[in-house]
Amino acid sequence: MGIINLAPKILDPIPGGKYVVNAIDYVVNWARANSIWPLTYGTSCCAIEMMSSSMARYDIARFGSEVFRSSPRQADLFILAGTITRRMAPAIQMLWEQIPGPKYVIAMGACTISGGPFIYDNYSVVRGAQNLIPVDVFVPGCPPRPEALFHGLLTLREKILKETCRNPWHEGEPKDVSTMDRYREAAKTWAALEEMKDEQMAEARAKFKEENPDYKSAFKPIRVKKPDFPEVERVPAKRFGMTQLELFTKLRAKFPNVTVHTRGEDTPEDVVAKMPADCPLEVMLEKEDYLNVVEFVKNDPEFKMNYLIDVTAIDYDDHFDMVTMLRSLEIGHKIFLCVQLKKDFSIDEEKRPTSLLASVPTISHLYPGAEIKEREVYDMFGIKFENHPDLRRIFLDKDFVGYPLRKDFTHPEMIRRPI
Repeated sequence: MGIINLAPKILDPIPGGKYVVNAIDYVVNWARANSIWPLTYGTSCCAIEMMSSSMARYDIARFGSEVFRSSPRQADLFILAGTITRRMAPAIQMLWEQIPGPKYVIAMGACTISGGPFIYDNYSVVRGAQNLIPVDVFVPGCPPRPEALFHGLLTLREKILKETCRNPWHEGEPKDVSTMDRYREAAKTWAALEEMKDEQMAEARAKFKEENPDYKSAFKPIRVKKPDFPEVERVPAKRFGMTQLELFTKLRAKFPNVTVHTRGEDTPEDVVAKMPADCPLEVMLEKEDYLNVVEFVKNDPEFKMNYLIDVTAIDYDDHFDMVTMLRSLEIGHKIFLCVQLKKDFSIDEEKRPTSLLASVPTISHLYPGAEIKEREVYDMFGIKFENHPDLRRIFLDKDFVGYPLRKDFTHPEMIRRPI
């Protein structure tokens, strides 16, 4: 577009040149406004509606935008459809820089525009696409329907038609709206409007009560009768491998400290015996027995726990519960190993949210997949895995401060949900 933008300087001084420039504007804008090629990039769930808009039922080809390009070099339009996380942000900015101008952005959906339901108590979501790149059209909704996206395209087309050689396209600037709390602003505006309405209606309400002192509304809400459904008998699940009681008995014979959560006067054996067939056995271990138990259940021919399902943790006030989920692919039974890790309260209270408060031996030498699972627990909970071959963050940036799934986690950009 650089050469065309020089047309006014060259042609305006010539008699009749302005009409030629206007004709060039008309032809160029007609082509650009009716052939907007979007980039194939869906940030989250609103992308489903973006995809459906290109199907035969809605047919985005009517607006000249059916050519979704897989390369930013061939696109005019960047449709941001859905939640944008902070890990996505650098990629989105890079793609935007690679799209040649004139280029435009449509922010589609509540999450893209403001953060949506993720605006509160959240550290990982960008609160508005305009924090990253300039946005031309906002399409609200959760998710907006294809018709709303088409309305956004038509709005963008009107904007393109106003651009001329004398008033060419120029790239806007991002706006910092990350600290804006739209809910509280809307609540204040609503409260002010309600107060104004009460003041305006106060005289009329007082007059009505004076004229009708015994008035009672005859309106009664219709109560919908709750339907009664027959109770459906639960079909017993098929059992695979040893029963929970057999697993528990054999494991306790080898490790006497193994137990389960009990209630009332029930013994661990009673609790395990009452478990349904599809309920995995969850046992409590001491930290000192953890590595030996994992090694035993993997190598013992009766257990053969050769598959690691997951490693995760739960944060409590004074300890972590780390849960290792194992399964035997050959036999079929499962067992969950729960280790209670006491928190290190010798660390200063101010430093605890950013410190490693517990540790446990790694099992990555027994299950190679545990290397990634343990890094995730380290990244989110701040639990150290002793002798881990590569203990570093896996989801968050290496300079991220704190551990997000802990109860003591705070972040300077988090907005607390109003109570």
